[in-house]
Amino acid sequence: MKKELITLLCNKSFKYTEEPTFKLVSGRMSRFYVNCKPTTLSARGMYLTGHLMFEAIRDCEAAAVGGLTFGADPIAMATAFASELNGQPINAFSIRKTQKDHGIVKWVEGDIRPGEKVVVIDDVATTGGSTVKAIERARSEGLEVVRAVILVDRQEGGMDNIRAHVADTVAIITRDELVDRWKKMGK
Repeated sequence: MKKELITLLCNKSFKYTEEPTFKLVSGRMSRFYVNCKPTTLSARGMYLTGHLMFEAIRDCEAAAVGGLTFGADPIAMATAFASELNGQPINAFSIRKTQKDHGIVKWVEGDIRPGEKVVVIDDVATTGGSTVKAIERARSEGLEVVRAVILVDRQEGGMDNIRAHVADTVAIITRDELVDRWKKMGK
């Protein structure tokens, strides 16, 4: 499944150039561009991502999986669906980018309660900033973050930044794996 997902990401979500041509959120230029949404929102990508993410978290006894909207949302939903198919239900949750100012004011939406163990996920880690924000917001809602899982690690220091907040942090796919497949595909 992982090899197939790497190929799908290369076809739908990954771009690579020899010279830095892609502008990042930080303003820095990069040779790599990763937008996982065309993959994670496709039927096959959702299937592969959900099953691979479930395999990465099935042993940590988490009640739920989620992260900062919108990057983590399709992955969390696919993972919850795959977990039910595998007889080990793990709910999905979503963390808002801006806090609700009406009703019950909270950062996290989903079928979870304070004190429950959760896994925080993200589609891509560059600096790890959005994942760290998600971890902090989950904890502020009383959730116990037991693991962080990133779909694609850009290998630019993000994983170390996330590990400073959650020691058990892993990536499913690395930039090097994408570049290697990209080159083999003759893109």
